[in-house]
Amino acid sequence: MTENLRLPPPAVGQNFVTISALEGGSLTLPKSLFITNADPEKRTTVPSLCFLIKHTSPSADKNKTTKLVFDLGLKRDFSGYTAAQQHHISQRQPTSTSPDTAASLRNGGVKPEDVDVVVLSHVHWDHVGTPSDFPNAKFVVGSGTLDLLANGGGYLYPKELFHHDELPFDRTYELPPVEGGKGLRAARKQTVHKWEKWDGFELDVVDYFGDGSLFVVDAPGHLFGHVNLLARIGVGRWVYLGGDCCHDVRILKGESDVATYSDGCGG
Repeated sequence: MTENLRLPPPAVGQNFVTISALEGGSLTLPKSLFITNADPEKRTTVPSLCFLIKHTSPSADKNKTTKLVFDLGLKRDFSGYTAAQQHHISQRQPTSTSPDTAASLRNGGVKPEDVDVVVLSHVHWDHVGTPSDFPNAKFVVGSGTLDLLANGGGYLYPKELFHHDELPFDRTYELPPVEGGKGLRAARKQTVHKWEKWDGFELDVVDYFGDGSLFVVDAPGHLFGHVNLLARIGVGRWVYLGGDCCHDVRILKGESDVATYSDGCGG
């Protein structure tokens, strides 16, 4: 796929975004959940990274900058998780929630209440964070996410592993469903985006700001509604934010394969 991929060339006066990594907590996982042939006794502590993306449109509101946060990491207060989630988290110790995403933003001089948009790659417990920290943000999620939160997603994704009112309903929008996709029931309240395809790229993409600076990539497989971001940060310079599509650099290098396992509850 990547050998034939041609990313869109920059337009005249092409706009770019900036990206800053944010600490969103950490958790500990068996290496056997990452790669094949790993020692089942070996565990590693991994970060739950989040990202601040800034987009400035020269033609809008005197160069207004939109602040977008991708993923929110862990909740700093575990009592906000369901009982089933807390049981799951007990198997992922040690964990850390300091700093969380809100604190990381403040450490960088950004107030959480000034964030305009939150895009979640998906709604597993280590990505949803504390949505109430962002009272003025629009939340954007993949198609079927609200159905997943309310009803679960079948045997592998029981509803007990999700919080039905995790997100602020009045400020949450789903991306439209991908044509021919096999996701859950789409919400009525959707963004106005349209999916498109690129030559040599198997997945569907959305031009989020409409100027070729930031693309949402439909990335099915990990969880219903899973999406990634592809950001143009300069001429010929891109950053791919993969959510939970790859957990170990050895997979990207071809040194190992993605682990397969069954724990009976999708996590």
